[in-house]
Amino acid sequence: MSPLARFTFVALWTAILLPEAFAADAPTRTFRKIQMSDKFFAEGAAIGDFNKDGHADVVAGPFWFAGPDFAKQHVYSPPKPFDPLGYSDNFFAFTHDLNADGWDDILIYGFPGKDASWYENPQGKDGMWVRHKVMDVVDNESPTWADITGDGQPEIVCSTGGHFGYASPDWTKPAEPWAFHRISENVGVQRFTHGLGVGDVNGDGRMDLLEKSGWWEQPASLKDDPVWTKHAVEFSGGGGAQMYAYDVDGDGLSDVITSLQAHGYGLVWYRQTKDGDARKFTANKILGATAEENPYGVTFSQLHAIDLVDMNGDGLKDIITGKRYWAHGPKGDAEPNAPAVVYWFELKRTASGKVDWVPHFIDDDSGVGTQVMAGDISGDGRPDVVVGNKKGIFAHIQESSGK
Repeated sequence: MSPLARFTFVALWTAILLPEAFAADAPTRTFRKIQMSDKFFAEGAAIGDFNKDGHADVVAGPFWFAGPDFAKQHVYSPPKPFDPLGYSDNFFAFTHDLNADGWDDILIYGFPGKDASWYENPQGKDGMWVRHKVMDVVDNESPTWADITGDGQPEIVCSTGGHFGYASPDWTKPAEPWAFHRISENVGVQRFTHGLGVGDVNGDGRMDLLEKSGWWEQPASLKDDPVWTKHAVEFSGGGGAQMYAYDVDGDGLSDVITSLQAHGYGLVWYRQTKDGDARKFTANKILGATAEENPYGVTFSQLHAIDLVDMNGDGLKDIITGKRYWAHGPKGDAEPNAPAVVYWFELKRTASGKVDWVPHFIDDDSGVGTQVMAGDISGDGRPDVVVGNKKGIFAHIQESSGK
């Protein structure tokens, strides 16, 4: 039975048994797939407006695709397709106006252990964009781009040289090498370590760093680069994907969302509880290695990328994830040749006070890379999903009837 057929069958029965999860007035949401390339250029994709026409564009690999139809391909760096049996030199893409000239630039993290470089938007002119290498080594397979310091500007959050930390520029000279600020001692993490994220775990208004073996508490002052306090928690043994601190159950405490194994199985949220000053995190499995471990009968492997976005406008953030296709080729890892699915999991807080994650099927022939990004690229106010991976470059445009 295909993933879609299995999900549909089980979901019908679940709708009968758990009617709270299926509101009668819920709109029917579907996704229209646009494939912008069938070649392997990158493991990530991002969203920006590179020509300042008011329409969102998509960047993946050496190209950006002009919205709103994404039919026109623009080359910003030398194009080089990769063999799907190997790896690319482009694992993560982010966008930001790095030189404050009013035009979105492109930030790329290469293969784990390689550099971070940004490409300067030529302000609507054709040709190759100027590349600025700003960090020699970005380690971890889930580095991110987020404002961890609270200064209103994002930083590269990663590890390097065995240390967790963040890199930020002198914003008056962003093309010069960025300074790396260590938040930990040398804890032995290396370029292929999995699992990393940013969030306010303890509710003090400061962003903390999340990783597979715990969370690092940001101190009141960052002057002189102090070592942050580590709170050991076994969030995932092998390390999964991006990690998020979010109040899942609405009790006022930040919980933690991640996948368990980037190349195996498992999607989980850890409920935070407090006893005085002591914090405890209890695992609540969303997906496991078998269909029986999910109330809707959903399972898939290699959840190497996660985004957390309110997909349906109900005020609660939902999980977007899927299968990374051929992470280590056709014979590596768990079920490498199973359908490359993409799902979003709708967060429901039921009237009985329980949490439910309702799966919504998006596609079974694209998957995710080391990155998946949700954002409104169609201009209708609904988040869409963009990915780059060994199957190509895709956008999934959200459409709905009803609300």
